[in-house]
Amino acid sequence: MRIGELAAAVGVTTRTVRHYHHQGLLPEPKRLGNGYRDYTLRHAVVLARIRRLTELGLGLAEVRDVLADDAGKDLAEVLAELDEDLARQEAAIRERRARLKALREADGGLPAEGPVSPQLSSLLGDIAHVAADSPMAAKDREMLALIDTMAAVEDGERLMGLLHDALASPEARARAIRAYGLLDELADADPADPRVEEAARALADCMPRGLVPEGAINEDDTFMRAFYADFAPAQAEAVRRTLRILTEEQP
Repeated sequence: MRIGELAAAVGVTTRTVRHYHHQGLLPEPKRLGNGYRDYTLRHAVVLARIRRLTELGLGLAEVRDVLADDAGKDLAEVLAELDEDLARQEAAIRERRARLKALREADGGLPAEGPVSPQLSSLLGDIAHVAADSPMAAKDREMLALIDTMAAVEDGERLMGLLHDALASPEARARAIRAYGLLDELADADPADPRVEEAARALADCMPRGLVPEGAINEDDTFMRAFYADFAPAQAEAVRRTLRILTEEQP
């Protein structure tokens, strides 16, 4: 058989056949005098088995193990591992669908930064309520959405819970409004402006103690440099001083 005839008989493409040759899954047949490959029925049997195994979801490395004569895993072991992997995928899909359902049914709809975790969605609603027109509050929401994506689930839930509690009372919301206002006023200010210290103190007063991890913050860290660079110079200095205050006042 020619390669096209083999591929058509098994229901794959000639490119797939050549790929299996390249991967060492399907032995190369001998060539005729005219240079064409001469495939036998044995090649068709092996190719058909490869197709059945890949349709089950096995990767090519696993197929190679199954096809090996005296080495590697036997088919029953490979299929058991595949079944376990599919079970994990099913669980992950159920979890994702549950999250999608919660997002779709959330009161007030999705936040502009969405989709985000339910905990952050609630917190973003709090921030929007206290400072709907503040550019600094909008930047704060973006940063929280980034942290929500980067942080481990437990760390993210702890952070969002602390910040949510920090906005729970009317007095706390008033402090947040004042802090955002002071930071917004620094958009075109010099980092040496005396209002920088006032804004830093006001922002620190809004933050729950224990928010910053123990130990000094490495301000030369790549992420921290990018974080500060996203603010106007005076605003960056105010945020930098805020983090220092929180570090110094750790419980």
